[in-house]
Amino acid sequence: MTTIDIQCLSTGDGATCAVVVTDATGSSDYQVTLSAPDAEPDGADTERLVRETIGFLLEREPRTSILPAFDLAVVRRYYPEYDDEIARRMARPAR
Repeated sequence: MTTIDIQCLSTGDGATCAVVVTDATGSSDYQVTLSAPDAEPDGADTERLVRETIGFLLEREPRTSILPAFDLAVVRRYYPEYDDEIARRMARPAR
């Protein structure tokens, strides 16, 4: 079982989130930044967006291959299907 722990902090121009992904073989730490258009002021949807993004990445690459620090916009460059997939995920009720 994989767990994803997220702590987000709003900044003047978006948000920065500390993420820890833990699975049976260990854990990895990430720092994810979001620009203002992606970050929600209350942080709730920001955390969900980051959680869904990490889940999206884990479906495509091992935990150890994900960059330790990245901006959400970078994911869009590597995965053209990201925006459509995240829109679908965010439209579903939160788990």
